[in-house]
Amino acid sequence: MKRHPRIEQYGLIGDMQTSAHVCDDGSMDWLCLPRFDSPAVFAGLLGTQKHGTWRIAPTAAAGRSSSDAVAERQYRGDSLVLESVWRTQTGSVRVLDFMPPRDGAPQVIRIIEGLTGEVEMISTMRPRPGYGSVSPWIHEVGGRMVAEAGADALWLDTCVPQAEKDGVVVSAFAISAGQSVAFVLSWCPSHAPAPEIPDPHAALTETLAFWQDWTQECTYDGPYREAVVRSSIALKAMTYGPSGGIVAAPTTSLPEEVGGGRNWDYRFTWLRDASTTLAALLGTGYRQEAQAWRRWLLRAAAGDPENLQIMYGITGERDLLERELPWLPGYEGSSPVRVGNGAADQLQLDVYGEVIETLYLAHQSGVAHCADTAVLHQRLIEHLAQRWQEPDEGIWEIRGARRHFVHSKVMAWVAVDRTIRLTEAGALDINLAPLVELRAAIHREVCDKGFDPVRNTFTQSYGSKEVDAATLLIPRTGFLPPDDPRVIGTVDAVRRELSTGDGLVYRYPTCGKDVGVDGLTGDEGTFFLCNFWLVDGLALTGRIDEARALFERLLTLRNDLGFLAEEYDPVQQRQLGNFPQAFSHMGLIQSALLLQQMAMHSHSRHGAVALLAPRSASHSARQPTAGLTPQHA
Repeated sequence: MKRHPRIEQYGLIGDMQTSAHVCDDGSMDWLCLPRFDSPAVFAGLLGTQKHGTWRIAPTAAAGRSSSDAVAERQYRGDSLVLESVWRTQTGSVRVLDFMPPRDGAPQVIRIIEGLTGEVEMISTMRPRPGYGSVSPWIHEVGGRMVAEAGADALWLDTCVPQAEKDGVVVSAFAISAGQSVAFVLSWCPSHAPAPEIPDPHAALTETLAFWQDWTQECTYDGPYREAVVRSSIALKAMTYGPSGGIVAAPTTSLPEEVGGGRNWDYRFTWLRDASTTLAALLGTGYRQEAQAWRRWLLRAAAGDPENLQIMYGITGERDLLERELPWLPGYEGSSPVRVGNGAADQLQLDVYGEVIETLYLAHQSGVAHCADTAVLHQRLIEHLAQRWQEPDEGIWEIRGARRHFVHSKVMAWVAVDRTIRLTEAGALDINLAPLVELRAAIHREVCDKGFDPVRNTFTQSYGSKEVDAATLLIPRTGFLPPDDPRVIGTVDAVRRELSTGDGLVYRYPTCGKDVGVDGLTGDEGTFFLCNFWLVDGLALTGRIDEARALFERLLTLRNDLGFLAEEYDPVQQRQLGNFPQAFSHMGLIQSALLLQQMAMHSHSRHGAVALLAPRSASHSARQPTAGLTPQHA
């Protein structure tokens, strides 16, 4: 039985409608068709080979053993075309894996190119639709191999002979220097006519041209350009092109703790994740994605913004019923495997702030005014004004009792603050006086109830002793200036109380076998996004050298292809959680932009804040001062 590779051993290919995970041993172990949220046809990532996989690699024959992993791999230029090179005793080959951006049927194309000598190769495809639960009917039609199961049909086209045995499609062939062999896997409804056979080399040219054109729009030209561009590509790959929705990650149930039960489905559009992703893309010059997402938001919220969900399906679906798949043992035995997500029904007040902040940034970036969005914006802020004093489940989607989370209240303040700014700029027509009063009231309550003056830190929730890395966002939002002693104290408290001992931080305390504040047992790794927030907090509070050192260390934790999962285990030194993670790559981009801004403004803390959150004339960076104690005033 094939062992489970580490999460970071996978690369990603995709077509902006779905994606596939390709391991460094040539095995494609995760592929959902035709959409990100469709049932997987290869689910070996969460089980074993019998749950679906497709490997192309040198074969073991005539006393020669194949390498377990490629000799080297990389993406071709700034694209999502994955190149993997094997070197054997008889020669070397390169495999190109990609998915062409499409209007019609999804296709996975794998081109094998002979580089030197002659290499014996084998393609072994084991399709298992329904997340590995269904053995399809595999047969030949007009020289083409097709696997059919229920509503799905998978067509595999190649120029080399194919044979089916025990539910596996096998092609063995030899390839010499200068030769190439292509495999094309196409999906279509089983009742529909067979898809056309594409020209794989023409598709390669078109795919490379697409990515070249897209990445040329990136306006970031700082010292971390390679990392920023690769992260931007990752975020673009997680965008569902037809609707503008953005998935939080293209996988489900990759564990936050190996062997544990913190396994969630991230193949949906969280308002928070999508908003912050777009903020990162806007910061690097991408506006088209913001326009598409704004239309998605209007459709998803529909005429019912009072019942705004914190997440939706990628085309705006509301029913995301969470269920378990008991036939899948999970990644390295991490069960249960879940599809759907019950957090869709939670109250998370911070999403109003993230959504409205993104609308504000879009306006600042020159995205054209939209009257329909203005109406939605007004209704959202009216609803928030009625509910901001309620407890909620917060940014971390706790499954315990609701609490008054400080981050949620700060982001409610952001929603009101950005609404005031847009109104002052003439983009909204709203009565300002009540909003100004509301902004001051939220600020006063957070400073009174969410701050521990003894430890000089904001806490996770009102009256709690726990600290939370989400409070690192306070200076970045403009809620308080970065030289405020309470901000500096909060950064220090997070480093002190959530540290792993080697400089990385967890997002909040967990309790092992006991039930923690999040309503769950078990622990987790350090959260990549929170560590990028720490980079920002250090930079804004004047510790720019420490910030840059931490940022550059985080870059070394990416896999060899530049991708980050959700978390990192500092003990086993491996990535954890769904992969790649939009949150992580968004954090990377925003920290890179901040470090560049700080360098451009000679490490001026106030200058950097002005760039991040330009203040209106009636609301300076030091206001309001409500909640200051005399010694802090």
